[in-house]
Amino acid sequence: MKVLVTGGAGFIGSHTVDKLIEEGNDVIVIDNLSTGNISNVNYKAVFYNEDIRDEALNNIFESERPEYVIHLASQSDPLKSIEFPLYDSQININGTINLLECCVRNDVKKIVFASSISIYGNPKKLPICETDEKNPITQYGLSKLTAENYIKLYSKLYGLQYTILRYANVYGEREQQRDYTGAIPIFIKKLLQKDVPKIFNDGNETRDYIYVKDVVEANILSILMGNNEEINIGSGRQLKTMELYSIITHMIGVKAETVFDNSTMYKIQHIILNINKARRLLGWEPKHSIVDGLINTIGYYKMYLNM
Repeated sequence: MKVLVTGGAGFIGSHTVDKLIEEGNDVIVIDNLSTGNISNVNYKAVFYNEDIRDEALNNIFESERPEYVIHLASQSDPLKSIEFPLYDSQININGTINLLECCVRNDVKKIVFASSISIYGNPKKLPICETDEKNPITQYGLSKLTAENYIKLYSKLYGLQYTILRYANVYGEREQQRDYTGAIPIFIKKLLQKDVPKIFNDGNETRDYIYVKDVVEANILSILMGNNEEINIGSGRQLKTMELYSIITHMIGVKAETVFDNSTMYKIQHIILNINKARRLLGWEPKHSIVDGLINTIGYYKMYLNM
């Protein structure tokens, strides 16, 4: 297969590219390196330093003629979307529309889209099923939901097949650490550096954490399966923030104090995804426990920080 991966220099994208190449596929990577890193890009991939919003994107499609697209490029920080909503929409909505136009013009067979649990907002019941109410509480969640709707519209109008994957909280090697989102990289990096990370709110919020290599497997399975479906991708398990913090401190071997911070605007109490549809349509099941994934992730950050 010939697969084009947007955001292929980023966290999830670079792991996806590695696996596609390992399985013998031809891979084209498009990334503007705003958050991705060229060192993440597999040397066997064809790389273009390009923005998905640019008109020049179609030239790449005309030249490379990909059969399938995995669309991972996005503005993915919920808090940044609150501060810079126009920037968020330009990438997540306008960029997706530009990509869809390229797909239709160049006879792409299917697009796999990385959506997010953020489209659900604060759920009324748990675990969340794909058909449950979508009520995003950030511009990021709204832009992802809007992109989903554009993808479904293009499928109806032009016959472009799709699979929409709604990721839970993805973690693992190569994840970019941000100041306020992404508890796992923040906790690990701060603790390794003998610093004290802040725990937002009271630490009793729960999240559904899924290891990046499990997400990669779902991405690749979706190329040929799950046509025209929206599918949750998570662990199907809840973990409190304080429990996560305790696990990481134990694994690193430190005793750290606890500092709470109630300043964040982004407050979702509990999240857990129902992943039965992924099991049924993709034959997918997460293979890594939280401990397995954290062992690999901590090892990566120790190497990254030269520790």
